[in-house]
Amino acid sequence: MNNPIRRRLTVFFIGLPLYLFGASVYAGLKEDLNDGHHVLLIRHADAPGIGDPAGYKLDQCATQRNLGERGRKQSELIGAWLAKQGIDKAQVFTSPWCRCIDTAKLLKKGAITIEASLGSFFDDMSLEKTQTQALQTFIKNSLAKNSQTPLILVTHHVNIQAFTGKVVNVGDMVLVRVDKAGRYLSHTHYPSPQP
Repeated sequence: MNNPIRRRLTVFFIGLPLYLFGASVYAGLKEDLNDGHHVLLIRHADAPGIGDPAGYKLDQCATQRNLGERGRKQSELIGAWLAKQGIDKAQVFTSPWCRCIDTAKLLKKGAITIEASLGSFFDDMSLEKTQTQALQTFIKNSLAKNSQTPLILVTHHVNIQAFTGKVVNVGDMVLVRVDKAGRYLSHTHYPSPQP
């Protein structure tokens, strides 16, 4: 019998255990990241505070706002979540800020590379347009060189918001579809797994 209420209840009860027990597998994430048209932006994991202390230096982690214990655990959980989606290795690029570098390392998806276009412009919002254009160019060039390996970019909320229009929480992921010039077309938001 074609009963819409029965169909809804069936979908609900099948989906409920997946929701309750966190068995979230997103069909197609791996395939999207291997198609040469998508990148995965990740906001760094939990780092208590806002911004950075006055006088911080990029080459001195002790002067910056860094991941706390929760952020380190969160980074590992993100890496495990990606593995559940079938993503074991990736090209991983990160902002020069230590909280991003540490997040990227704890994903355990391979070697990481620091990329200036992923750096925060929180301290000088006048750089938003220039920085976003640099990111777009970087994405275009990276996908042109190697479109068959997932491209993961660890960055900051201001960068993600400027590129996609999406406001994200710490550790959230945004799968972005881009055109051949690296320009934003659309996105899918994946909330961070929580410690």
